[in-house]
Amino acid sequence: MTNIVTVITAVHGPSAPFLADAYRSLVDQQLPDGWGWQWVIQEDGETGAVAPHVPDDSRISFGQGRHGRAGVARTLALSRAEGEFVKVLDADDMLTPGTLTRDLAALANPGICWTTSRVLDLLPDGSTVGFDQDPLEGPVERGAVLEHWKAHDFRAQVHPATLCVRRDLLLALGGWMALPASEDTGLLLALNAVSRGYFSAETGLLYRKWPGQSTSQAAHVHEGERSARMAVVEARARALTALEGWRVDN
Repeated sequence: MTNIVTVITAVHGPSAPFLADAYRSLVDQQLPDGWGWQWVIQEDGETGAVAPHVPDDSRISFGQGRHGRAGVARTLALSRAEGEFVKVLDADDMLTPGTLTRDLAALANPGICWTTSRVLDLLPDGSTVGFDQDPLEGPVERGAVLEHWKAHDFRAQVHPATLCVRRDLLLALGGWMALPASEDTGLLLALNAVSRGYFSAETGLLYRKWPGQSTSQAAHVHEGERSARMAVVEARARALTALEGWRVDN
């Protein structure tokens, strides 16, 4: 085995019990010959609440850092990433069978620098709900995500929780945005400003809905903060779009 996909997971105490489900979904992945995965788990904080839930597996790297929310934890995790590609997996979510293989197949296409896939919300009763604005399977052209996001009340047509991306490009863009939320959307729009992506219409992620997740908290929809987040996310994407020479074509 010579090729690695690094899966990065930010986790805090309340979401730590879900790591077991995330791990099972990762172990069940069947990768192409010559490929393997590395799971980099980064606690957002320095407590004793997460470590007991980290599976015992030599492919797992666990670290801790000062509390700074998910974007900071993921960016710190990049210091231990060994793979050519980085896959996001939130602690409370689960990959579906074949996701990593589909990501790698898409990234093998010339000019494709990142991938996303269809998501099903996993509700507390075990039922699932899809998204009604999924694009067609295929390439996502530069600027398409920003255009849709602006026209649909700051909701992208592809989900940043499913992102798989070239590590060199992720590092060049500075990792995840330094925001209390929407840091993954900010990265997605930045990637789309400078490069083409790919959307897989086959479900790639079960996105768990539960009361403790950050997006269910009142602060997430506070209008003042939300407006500020959306403003800086958009400004970054437009600044990257305008920069001469900031294009990735291969």
